[in-house]
Amino acid sequence: MKSKSKKSRRVIPGFGLSLGISVTILSLVVLIPLCSLVVFSAQLSPAKFWSVVTSARVLASYKVSFLTALVASLINGVMGLILAWVLVRYDFPGKRIMDGMIELPFALPTAVAGISLTHLTVDNGWVGSIFHSKGIEIAYTRVGITVALVFIGIPFVVRSVQPVLEKLDPQYEEAAGMMGASRATIFCKIILPEIASPLVAGFTMAFARCLGEYGSVVFIAGNTPYKTEITPLLIMAKLQEYDYASATSIALVMLAAAFLILFVNAIIQSRASKIVSGIS
Repeated sequence: MKSKSKKSRRVIPGFGLSLGISVTILSLVVLIPLCSLVVFSAQLSPAKFWSVVTSARVLASYKVSFLTALVASLINGVMGLILAWVLVRYDFPGKRIMDGMIELPFALPTAVAGISLTHLTVDNGWVGSIFHSKGIEIAYTRVGITVALVFIGIPFVVRSVQPVLEKLDPQYEEAAGMMGASRATIFCKIILPEIASPLVAGFTMAFARCLGEYGSVVFIAGNTPYKTEITPLLIMAKLQEYDYASATSIALVMLAAAFLILFVNAIIQSRASKIVSGIS
């Protein structure tokens, strides 16, 4: 009896108390702030709400935000996979420093990142001057927005793929190589099936993060309506005009988009885990 009581003892309190604390924290930190968006948006009639979220300027900002976030996330998917591969499979001087630098976008204030990237990519900047001599503008264009979003989103992909690559046994690749498989075949048949799920997870998290990014983009975007104006900036403009109903209505659309992206990611991860458990 004593052994059974010891086994049933838990360090954390019982399920009921733990669930209550979890729901309380989740409500205070996430649910209540999000519900406030619905409350403020409800001040508008359905017709007015639809008119606000589908106006020409707002639709243009959706296009800029979603297009640049998608392109940046695709770039991050490729670059993040390469960075994770290098950090896991190779040993070289400065590897720990490079590994730590991956998380700089998490620690660095976004406004600092935006100012730095803008100074680098303007026409007389270190990077911008090179491209400007070839007739390519970076700062104050959608290209500049994409550059800022790549900077923000790259850690999500690297940190999602890196742990899986660390657990992947290289012996399977060596065995396939000894049997005559090409590098492309080894990658497509052995490596890609293992990292596909975390790669998709990193992509979707980076995409959702890029959609809501403001600080690092507002300086480099130029903020020209219908061209380089992102949706978070338009929301801030509405707030500065004390038009809280319109601001929260636009924010509600972005919230729904982010939730949909993360929901699709959850479905993909769930199906991938079931496939893996079925194979094993």
